[in-house]
Amino acid sequence: MIGTADIREWRNRDVVDADGRKVGSLEAVYVNTRTDEPAVATIVTGLPTRRRLAFVPLAGAVVGPDYVKVAYPRSLVKDAPSMGTDDILPAEDEKAIFDHYDLPYQPGAGGERVLARR
Repeated sequence: MIGTADIREWRNRDVVDADGRKVGSLEAVYVNTRTDEPAVATIVTGLPTRRRLAFVPLAGAVVGPDYVKVAYPRSLVKDAPSMGTDDILPAEDEKAIFDHYDLPYQPGAGGERVLARR
């Protein structure tokens, strides 16, 4: 797992799936707002003229010498909810990320968001 202190060091590193196939490059990390632990990453994917940021959970991620290996297959990550490279994740879109990966989603009691970008 990527430690909170290490987040900035891993930006722009390759992200690979469990089989070692490159998915894209790490753009940002979103932490769980309750624990401040890394929860989800955005990965730059797509053609140079049509880049987008795909979301992938960091549970089970492993950091290598110059890559981050995620626990999800490339095809699942490529089909994940995404946004433009200059966009911001709206709170109402968080649930779709968790649903895509069959993960539980529980916002705060007052509807507070679960993810915050670091």
